[in-house]
Amino acid sequence: MIKPIKIMPCMDMQKGRVVKGVHFVDIKDAGDPVACAIAYCENGADELALLDISATVEGRNTMLDVVKKVSRVTTVPFTVGGGISDLKTAEAVLESGADKISVSSAAYRKPDLIPTLIKAFSFEKITVAIDVDQNPALPSGYEVYIDGGRTATGTDAIEWAKKVDSYGVPIILPTSKAGDGARTGYDLPVISSMKAAVSAEIVASGGVGKLEHFYEAVEAGATILLAASVFHFGLIGIGELKQYLRKRGVPVKIAT
Repeated sequence: MIKPIKIMPCMDMQKGRVVKGVHFVDIKDAGDPVACAIAYCENGADELALLDISATVEGRNTMLDVVKKVSRVTTVPFTVGGGISDLKTAEAVLESGADKISVSSAAYRKPDLIPTLIKAFSFEKITVAIDVDQNPALPSGYEVYIDGGRTATGTDAIEWAKKVDSYGVPIILPTSKAGDGARTGYDLPVISSMKAAVSAEIVASGGVGKLEHFYEAVEAGATILLAASVFHFGLIGIGELKQYLRKRGVPVKIAT
């Protein structure tokens, strides 16, 4: 049986509020995280993501009080990322109600963190996020960025994805800095290149603006479709999206 494609609204967090920016800047308020989580679960989200986007840059851990509040109202698997840089913090986030954790900058700086987390919590609880931007000088044409997209690393994004995959991580979440919040479509070459290079599932993230963009991501190889602004601001409904995908022949889970 073919696994259904999953729809994952993403709540970027800053100062306890859901926010959304463009190209990782120009941040705007998008609502209360608890209210957003309730609405998304009621409207058919398959999973939820909460990313504390300023935790790493501010040198602090994830806001556990927000994680606890959101986890109490979620009825679907709930991934939390941002500021998770060691085993102790990861354990605290999971104990606060997250079903999974996502690591990015810390995993890049300390790759041994990935197998450490897998050994402690099992591989299905670990997602590695990779922020990328175009760099024609690198073999794949894409470079890894860290610190919420602020710091270029000089590392080829596909080569880093291969290393992440070698640890047995089940899900890799690449986000295109160029596409983030722009609503011009997912960066399809990133999705297809990573899918071809790794065995992990690929999350499409960054740049979706209309229904067709979601279908294009599935065609490129994504099995989890993450979006923020189009959901936050009511431009596309989750039910509407699922009906659209089903009509295009994409397997999705629709509540009866």
